[in-house]
Amino acid sequence: MDAIATTPTLDVNVPEWLQECLTSVSSIGNEPAADDMDLICRAFRFAYELHKGQYRASGEPYIAHPIAVAGLLRDLGGSSVMIAAGFLHDVVEDTDITVEEIESRFGVEVRRLVEGVTKLSKFNFSSKRERQAENFRRMFLAMAADIRVIVVKLADRLHNMRTLEHLAPEKQRRISLETREIFAPLANRLGIGRFKWELEDLSFKYLEPEAYRETQKLVAERRSDREDRLTKVSEILRSQMEDIGIKCLEISGRPKHLYGIYQKMQRQQKEFHEIYDIAAMRLIVESKEECYRALAIVHDAFRPIPGRFKDYIGLPKPNRYQSLHTGVIGFTGRPIEVQIRTLEMHQVAELGIAAHWKYKESGGSNNTRITAEDEKLTWLRQLLEWQNDLKDAQEYMESIKDNLFDDDVYVFTPSGDVIPLSRGATAVDFAYRIHTQVGNHCAGVRINGRWAVLDSQLNNGDIVEIVTRENSHPSLDWLNFVVTPSARNRIRKWYKRSHRDENVARGRELLEKELGKKGFEALLKSEPMQTVVEKCNYHSVEDLLAALGYGEVTLNIVVNRLREVVKAKQPLETDSQVLPITQAPPVKVPTTNFSKCEPIAGVEGLLHHLAGCCNPIPGEAIIGVVTRLRGISIHRQGCVNVENVPGERIVPVSWNPTDNDRLRPQTYPVNIQLEVIDRVGVFKDILSRLSDQNINVRNAQVKTQEGKPAIIDLCIDIRDHKQLESSFCQIKKMIDILNMRRLSQVEE
Repeated sequence: MDAIATTPTLDVNVPEWLQECLTSVSSIGNEPAADDMDLICRAFRFAYELHKGQYRASGEPYIAHPIAVAGLLRDLGGSSVMIAAGFLHDVVEDTDITVEEIESRFGVEVRRLVEGVTKLSKFNFSSKRERQAENFRRMFLAMAADIRVIVVKLADRLHNMRTLEHLAPEKQRRISLETREIFAPLANRLGIGRFKWELEDLSFKYLEPEAYRETQKLVAERRSDREDRLTKVSEILRSQMEDIGIKCLEISGRPKHLYGIYQKMQRQQKEFHEIYDIAAMRLIVESKEECYRALAIVHDAFRPIPGRFKDYIGLPKPNRYQSLHTGVIGFTGRPIEVQIRTLEMHQVAELGIAAHWKYKESGGSNNTRITAEDEKLTWLRQLLEWQNDLKDAQEYMESIKDNLFDDDVYVFTPSGDVIPLSRGATAVDFAYRIHTQVGNHCAGVRINGRWAVLDSQLNNGDIVEIVTRENSHPSLDWLNFVVTPSARNRIRKWYKRSHRDENVARGRELLEKELGKKGFEALLKSEPMQTVVEKCNYHSVEDLLAALGYGEVTLNIVVNRLREVVKAKQPLETDSQVLPITQAPPVKVPTTNFSKCEPIAGVEGLLHHLAGCCNPIPGEAIIGVVTRLRGISIHRQGCVNVENVPGERIVPVSWNPTDNDRLRPQTYPVNIQLEVIDRVGVFKDILSRLSDQNINVRNAQVKTQEGKPAIIDLCIDIRDHKQLESSFCQIKKMIDILNMRRLSQVEE
């Protein structure tokens, strides 16, 4: 590859900016720009040679894609390092080049960006919830390490969307859905408006083609009328601003992007002609002071619409967007939205974070790492803080939705500090945002100087004062109305800590019931149990028992790991000493010549039934008991109803190892009981997890008592023991689950 030193003979259209770079790099000499241009040119030549012979689905040379991505990054004001990464972002994935070679040729910064984008390309955001949540976690970690990684990825995705017509329809829809749900909101959060609007419109085009074409047609039909109205308005405003000495750098009108218009029509249930802000008039002036003076001129020239003024200069959006928005009535009685901003504000609105790159002069360290000073990325730091707290995939996905995709409301502390919160947030959410202890000891709230209830939803501009008392503590009822994941998680943590003794006792009871009382206390202090504690990532046996008590770890996991540890430490001939901590081993059934058409071996041709007291399922050790009137009753080994049965009534049985599902019932009833934190939606979440496992619920009963956990009894249809364990594992991941067990009942 060292031969790639001269400009190759190109077989692809090269944009003017790149052509100028290639032809002028040798003539710049030792000027400061020489190194930057040299890096860009070397990256292009390297990518050109590596992608030679590769073609896109459209038939054009593959290098056209990296050129387009690099051009988008250049338009955003990206550095030479970012532009070089734009050229090289696909070479690791599509060629034999390694990231180490990238670093040796182009430096550590380019290597980090290329490596980060390569990893992001492998994430699948449409897979099952657990995998999807894990990919989100990794993406946010990559963004925190260097925020430029996601900007390069957004440029890559935008060009791919622009050329999506060459792919199969199914792939078009999949990529478009991922773009609208993941990458467009990310572009919005980073403030890159030009990326966000185009990504949404292109996704709209492929996901809802008929609605896209109809909206496009409606906008085009009113174009001439709209342009005439905006021209008249702009002439009046320009003349009046010049009269009082305000220099207007730009007055322009533009239609809203198509997806934004369609969303508003759907959200407000209105026809196209009823949407008043199809087009917006933008005024760009020189200073912040002139923004407010221009606003006065607009309101003097046209009648303002009450409730349609928003000051995003005094109260910027989380992505640092600043502008004055107002709605006025134009000449024909049609409303017009007017946006007023400075040139710098306009650059931030269009380019977002790219308009204000922060570079830190620290040797070898990543110069765009997220720090506490980067207030514009508070939302990203918040998501990173929750990575360890929110282990449950569903709850983590909810936190992403709340903080990445939804708008915020802004409220004030009594001292005037601005606190952004998720829309619908309450006084309790505000209290926990201030500090965990403020939330834990919250006793009351004053909103705008008046006492209010704790579940009061906060609105933009509210002044909120939390009243605390030392003896106050969280209530489980708060979980029914808080909306921020951080508040919900801290309430649950307090509940678990405050009920630690109860949870330890519950965990001890569960484990003792499973292992037996004999030698139990000695076992808790033994070396094998300490090994199990470490394997389960806890600090002490008491921590493990508490976690077992409130459902953070399941009984099956503890017992199975204890069995593994004990068996690993004991000689084979002493295996019998291990049996008290496990279920009795399955009874071996002698080989017979009976047909294996029955699901249970050992009862062929005999009247038999599954015992309703323990509801055995395939995969579990079972035993048969001869009854007087109903033939052989099949029980789980260890069932309490079999303990005192005489040996002559015992029949050795087992599940037939058949793969033919027609030979046995498809599902078996299993009764389970859950103790959960009583909050709105918890039952729905449990049913959703069962549905994800394709498990049917035969019947359900919920018992609630004020101030106490709810008890949910379910009868579910299970195929086998493996599916039961899997469903238990998924439900146990919910932080709301305090205890979960399989029920047995005494047979009449």
